[in-house]
Amino acid sequence: MGVEYVSRVPRPPLDGLIDDLYYLEGTPPYARLTLPPMPAALLIVNLGAPFRIRAGADIETAEYADGCVVTTPTRALEFGYPPRTRSVGVHFKPWGLAPFLPMPAAELCDRPVTVEQAWGRPATAELRDRLGTAAGPHEMLTLLEEELTRRLSETASLGLVRHTSGVIVATSGAVAIGDLSAAAGVSSTHLAQRFKELIGVTPKRLARTYRFAAAVFTINPAEPIDWSGLANGAGYFDQAHFGHEFREFTGLTPTRYLEVRRRFLRDHPGHALDGWPLPAD
Repeated sequence: MGVEYVSRVPRPPLDGLIDDLYYLEGTPPYARLTLPPMPAALLIVNLGAPFRIRAGADIETAEYADGCVVTTPTRALEFGYPPRTRSVGVHFKPWGLAPFLPMPAAELCDRPVTVEQAWGRPATAELRDRLGTAAGPHEMLTLLEEELTRRLSETASLGLVRHTSGVIVATSGAVAIGDLSAAAGVSSTHLAQRFKELIGVTPKRLARTYRFAAAVFTINPAEPIDWSGLANGAGYFDQAHFGHEFREFTGLTPTRYLEVRRRFLRDHPGHALDGWPLPAD
């Protein structure tokens, strides 16, 4: 059995904070999937058996029964799935999770927490019950959107961080951070502090993540790759610099990444999850 994946963009004002809401159910393509760092945050409300996350080789694997909250990561995450999974989730823009968090995003950097830790046990249990008895994926996404709209709160400095992040997005990370703070009329220290509070990482780190993601998404695993040209086109100093960034972000060399991507395509052509997650086993 495959995977059912339903996705949609929320209505304003959530669309300025969220890329999409999604529903996922079925048998994962692999028992373990590696998710390289993306310039995005994630909320998963789990409706099936618990899944597991390992947030780096130096951190023990943890189990998540009710779901998880993940701020913009700086390292790859390894997800371990049960034989069948079912969940709804949110792909946030980097700054989009902050209005829904009771703590600074920096406290969660590379340390996912449960939904209960973020929203409390009674509220999380009620939301999971409502989602679990919904008529289908579209009604579930509507319920999730309503919950997020209800929880949306005013967040200090969100406008500053959102606008500055928008420049980083528009340039795919190829922007001088000093120019960003000067244009915003704040010091680089102030800007870095606001980014860490609302996103969990500094502007420089976010720019690096956008640049890396933009480079990787230009790769067509079905064709030969000009690694030197790809690195230069993405603004890396040279191919060695690109390779170093690649290993830091994914734990893989570029050629090994390509082998793993090709394995996914070969084993599961046209799969709904193909594109960014990688087989970890």
